[in-house]
Amino acid sequence: MLRRLRRGLWNYRSVALIVFTPLLLLPLLLVIGTKEAECAYVLLLMATFWVTEVIPLSMTAMLPAIFFPVFGIMSSSDVAKEYFKDFHFLLVGVVCLATSIEKWGLHRRIALRLVTMVGVNPAWLMLGFMSGCAFLSMWVQNTSAVTMVMPIVEAVLQQILKAKESVCVGEDNPNLQLEEMNGHAEATKETLSEQKLPDVPEGSLTGVQIQTVPQPAAAQVAERQAAASSTSHQNRMICKAMCISIAYSSNIGGISTLPGTSPNLIFSEYINQIYPDCDYINFGNWLLLCLPISVIMLLLTWMWLYWLFIGSDFKFLWRCGGEPSEKEAAARRVIEDEFRSLGPMSSQEIFTGVIFLLMVLLWLTRSPGFMPGWSSLFPHQSSFITEATVALLLGLLFFIVPAHGPSRKYEAMITWEEFSVSMPWKVALLVGGGFALAEGTEDSGLSTWVAELLTPLGHLPVLATITITCLIVTMVTEVASNAATITIFLPILSPLAEAIHVNPLYILIPTTLCTSFSFLLPVSNPPNAIVFAYGHISIMDMVRAGLGVNLIGVLATLLAVATWGVPLFSLDTYPDWALPLPVVNSTAP
Repeated sequence: MLRRLRRGLWNYRSVALIVFTPLLLLPLLLVIGTKEAECAYVLLLMATFWVTEVIPLSMTAMLPAIFFPVFGIMSSSDVAKEYFKDFHFLLVGVVCLATSIEKWGLHRRIALRLVTMVGVNPAWLMLGFMSGCAFLSMWVQNTSAVTMVMPIVEAVLQQILKAKESVCVGEDNPNLQLEEMNGHAEATKETLSEQKLPDVPEGSLTGVQIQTVPQPAAAQVAERQAAASSTSHQNRMICKAMCISIAYSSNIGGISTLPGTSPNLIFSEYINQIYPDCDYINFGNWLLLCLPISVIMLLLTWMWLYWLFIGSDFKFLWRCGGEPSEKEAAARRVIEDEFRSLGPMSSQEIFTGVIFLLMVLLWLTRSPGFMPGWSSLFPHQSSFITEATVALLLGLLFFIVPAHGPSRKYEAMITWEEFSVSMPWKVALLVGGGFALAEGTEDSGLSTWVAELLTPLGHLPVLATITITCLIVTMVTEVASNAATITIFLPILSPLAEAIHVNPLYILIPTTLCTSFSFLLPVSNPPNAIVFAYGHISIMDMVRAGLGVNLIGVLATLLAVATWGVPLFSLDTYPDWALPLPVVNSTAP
């Protein structure tokens, strides 16, 4: 009876959490009862539901639309305005591009071309796949990039394993050697049984001969079995390293661009909303800051995974030439076959590639900062045009331009149904809930209260404060989604920066980047889960590898923000566009 009761409670633990969490937070409403406490009630409730995911993330994001009007923090119409922002237009345009890339197979051409450029040695092959996945994730969702690349990786891995099996046949195959040994023993038996030796019993003689004759063969079999076991272990390690590297490289590449991952977009829209006069956050500045971080992380992660799973011999870095092994030749064959199967570049791929390059070029040159951009051609509307305007305009072309010539029935490059499948509506609602929550903390005065509470942190060196926040966010994002984590922390850390009189970007940028460093668990983010589902890695493999990559990411981020990030974003001064606050501490960098 007790066992059944425990099982029932465990099965309904989500319902219990949904019921008891609001009840446990009731003292905020009944005892304190201020607007700040009411907003804190909503914030803590949403944070708990987001971390535990007891109800869908997008529905948790709708709670401000319920509670803020009830508590009198914001009207229902004001809350509704927060759920659709410039961010959503940018997301729509980017998803249109990603849909066309995936539909017409441009992603496979890019990935295979990058892989063939670096070679088929296991180490270089891994770097090639990592580079291809990272490049794709700069422009499409991380999940989509992994989904595009993993089937190619799996095909190459299977070909490598088949090649090794074929090499083993006749020379390294322990099963074949055992068959030969058994045949030799049978022949020996037959020969001895035909001989007439009356002084020695037939059974004894046969037994002696079977044990003495095959001894050298048995020693060879033992050696070959050990070699085969070692080879099998090495192949498993290559599979582990290759698969984990794909999951990690998608997150590493995604931080390079603003549309590359949802935390970057959420941060960008939050800055535009809370600090409308801040003009530092644009595509060009972000790329200049974060692309070197991605390159550093990608190379160090590649070396870390190679050392952890494959070996510590890095002589391949300066060794070139020589005959390729059978595994390398097999891998090259499957990659070349895959690339040849794509055929010549289609007109749809060419159009998609041109739009992709045009979108990036317009993003980079809209307002680069060091020179006038093309937005200056519209002097009265220059501040009205954003990256979302460009993305939406070019994304619209995919619904207009015909995919085929006049000889075939008109069909656009993409359809609305195809776009809807790729559009992350859950992320769109989640981001809207985060914006509503941020606006509510501002209107209720909760952000000011948090700023006063966190003021003692101003006595620490700024870099120490940033390191603490980065480590906290990196730990939380392992158990919560990246988008939910950054949505929770932005309204908390922004007042902290204002309270200690530090440029808000100095704290918010590294925090945003560290939100994407969820490398430890398969449930930390969708790319990890997709790679884990292929069955080559275990949870402990991911934990061991993820600890090192987390450390690499945090250190690379701190290095970037403390060096080239300072002049790029003027982080060493408290900006005029931030809220005017009295000087609390003079520890600004």
